[in-house]
Order: sequence, then structure tokens, then C-alpha cells
Amino acid sequence: MEDPPTAPTTHEALTPIRVGDVLHGRVVAVSRSEFSVVLDDFPDQPPATVGALDACWLRRFADVAVVGQRVSGEVIAVDLETGRVRLSTAATEHPQLWRFLSGIRQGDVLTGTVAAIERFGVFVALDEGPEHPLYPGVGFLTYPELSWRRFEKATDVVRTGQRIACEFLQFDTWNGEARLSLRATQPDPFAAFADGIAAGRTLNGRVTHLVPFGVFVEVAEGVEGFIRLADLGDTPVATPEDAVQTGDEITVVVTDIDRERRRLTLSRRGTTDGPRDRR
Repeated sequence: MEDPPTAPTTHEALTPIRVGDVLHGRVVAVSRSEFSVVLDDFPDQPPATVGALDACWLRRFADVAVVGQRVSGEVIAVDLETGRVRLSTAATEHPQLWRFLSGIRQGDVLTGTVAAIERFGVFVALDEGPEHPLYPGVGFLTYPELSWRRFEKATDVVRTGQRIACEFLQFDTWNGEARLSLRATQPDPFAAFADGIAAGRTLNGRVTHLVPFGVFVEVAEGVEGFIRLADLGDTPVATPEDAVQTGDEITVVVTDIDRERRRLTLSRRGTTDGPRDRR
């Protein structure tokens, strides 16, 4: 007598699924961070999941995550060991945009036009790819990615309508955006500065910014260092204003260079302001 056929394991059952496949199913459970979907083609397997950030770009999570609702999603991850399949329903709502963003690789240089400047960042209308269904542009620059140098407002670096080329950082699947960097396409002034400097070096610089716990000093074009309040002089001071003012030319000593975090630590202890020559 032959043994009855054994049921396929989760690993075997999910093997046919590939990232990029579009699957369909029914929502069976909802939490604050995700909802679970029993897949039509795999009803006996653990439900697939859709994270809150992968649910939808235009609608609220609560409108998508409804028990009993039919949904379609693109597979974005498969873990055969645990039997977990992750889907993105946003991908199936905007397949052309999803395919475009998924095809860009980190380090690719994209060109476009500055479409809008907001207090939280800059939107870029890319030359290639579809338009965004919600935002002025598919590309997006956070303020730190605009420039290596300190600036007061985004319009000090870019303006609406300006043509720019940026490096692609990542696909923001939550907002359906290409996160970009303008500064990555430009030489890092700190790297060049750090190559020719060492702790103990005396420099002349200009005070650019005062904060309660110290001051920032520009010691080279696009390179700033920081002096802690305790290191503003040999005599203790209560506030930075007691020692320096914005715009002052001062002499400083390099005490530490952190290349990885791009931090330069300075001190005025034991210095006497000398010539005003800039490095």
C-alpha cells in the first residue's frame, strides 16, 4: 500500500513566487502597522502582509486596510524560511511609476527641473519617467542633500525652474519618490581640507554662527569647525557672546578631525589672534 502524498511545506509552496509578481487576495486582519492578506493562489499558506508604508500613496491606510476587502499587490519580499510574503498595494495602483523608480540604481545621475521649494525640501520634475500623482515632482531633495556648505534657505542654492543633475539615493516607497542628492555630484570640501590638516594646526577663521553651547567657525571655503563654550578662551565665559561675535576673525587650534562624520573640533585656548589671513 502506497503512503498518501504529503502536503507541500511552506518553503515548497512559496517557491514559485518571485519579487515583482502581482498577487491577489482578501484582507483578513489589520493592525496599526500592517494588514494581512490571504492569497487566492495560496489559501493554505500564512497570509501575506502589507506594511503601512507600502499601502497607498493617495489614500489613508485605514481606507485600504479593511477586513474582507479585495486587494492586489506586487511582491516586494519573499522569506521562504518563515513563509512570509510582503506586498505593496501602492505598486499596483501606480504600476508605471513603481516600475520606473524600481529600475533606478543607487548612484545613477538623474536630470530634471526644480518644480517647487517647500520648507521641508525641494521637489524635482525628472526628465524621464511619469509624473507623480500627488506631488509636483517625482524627485525629492531634503535640505541636507542640497549642498556641502551651510546655507540659510534653499533659494541660496537652487531656484524654481532651475535645471539640475542629482545622484539617486533611494526609492522612497512610502511617498513614491526618488530621493536625490545635489551635493553628491559636487566635490566635498571637507575631504580635501582634511587631507592637508592635522590636530595641533593653528588656523585663522571667521565666526559664522553662535549657539548656547559654542560657536561655528569657517576655516576654509565651505568648511566649518566647532568650538565648545569651555574652549572659547583661557578664561571661562557664560555665553558665546562674552567671547566673540558673528563675523569676528579669530585664531583657532585644531583639536580633532572626524572624517566619517565630517566634524572638525577647534579651540581658542592658548591662542592669540594673529594675522587675518584665511587658509
